[in-house]
Amino acid sequence: MNYSTNVDALKPEQLAEFFEGWPNPPSAETHVKLLQNSSHAVIAIEPDTDRVVGFITAVSDGVLSAYIPFLEVTPSYKDQGIGKELVKRMFAELRHLYMIDLACDDDLVAYYEKFGMVRGNSMHIRNYDRQAGK
Repeated sequence: MNYSTNVDALKPEQLAEFFEGWPNPPSAETHVKLLQNSSHAVIAIEPDTDRVVGFITAVSDGVLSAYIPFLEVTPSYKDQGIGKELVKRMFAELRHLYMIDLACDDDLVAYYEKFGMVRGNSMHIRNYDRQAGK
């Protein structure tokens, strides 16, 4: 697996099978924008197909804080350590910051605790009619 922080030349056709179970998933074109407009992004690329099979993003003020909104690995590449490697690489990108936050479902708390994260509270609003990014 190849990992990269360079998403500038990413093409929509390299992105597929993401946002599984979302009622209004973003298009591949919107997904490219999501990656390119993030403060930080790390992608996992399958070298034989040049397809992106995993990604993680962060938004940051570049001074003290960052928030990780997305970590996703395509279904056919799960349980191969790709997500773990993406998190490790993102934490390395953000190591100079005071705080790194993310919100996750209860079933993922134990996963993030393995990286030294601790449970906290999170509040959010979800506008599912805007989930596709339009």
